[in-house]
Amino acid sequence: MLIKTHLVITIFLIMILNFQLNFLFVFIVIFSTFLPDIDSRFSKLGKRKIFRPLQFFAGHRKIFHSFIFLGLICLPLFFISKNIFYGFFIGYGLHLFVDCFSVMGIKPFYPFEYKIKGFIRTGSFLESVLFYGFLLGDMFFFTNYFLNI
Repeated sequence: MLIKTHLVITIFLIMILNFQLNFLFVFIVIFSTFLPDIDSRFSKLGKRKIFRPLQFFAGHRKIFHSFIFLGLICLPLFFISKNIFYGFFIGYGLHLFVDCFSVMGIKPFYPFEYKIKGFIRTGSFLESVLFYGFLLGDMFFFTNYFLNI
């Protein structure tokens, strides 16, 4: 999936679950939504040269697209701050969940070979429909939120 699709789905989840919209929480959720794709040189974060060695060793949709990796990162965050933990878990975990619906899929328990894959091609018409559907949902929630202040 494209990052814009990940973002509108993540924002939709934040709004529908009615999380407190404090800046730190929202920042961490959105930032962690970008993180799984640092292993791709075509992603927003991954195109930065600092991540090239990581991409060489990790490969796209391997360790960084694994729920095992998510658990390893979230464990220390749980003891540091619950707000950071929940934000990171939601953003990163939702990215992995949405990628399960893509044709490329993910290996949720990497290095084990079990793979979950779906039917949506990255950049396809179906992904565009998904993007605009969630974007409309986001606009509805934002409008409703600001009209009720």
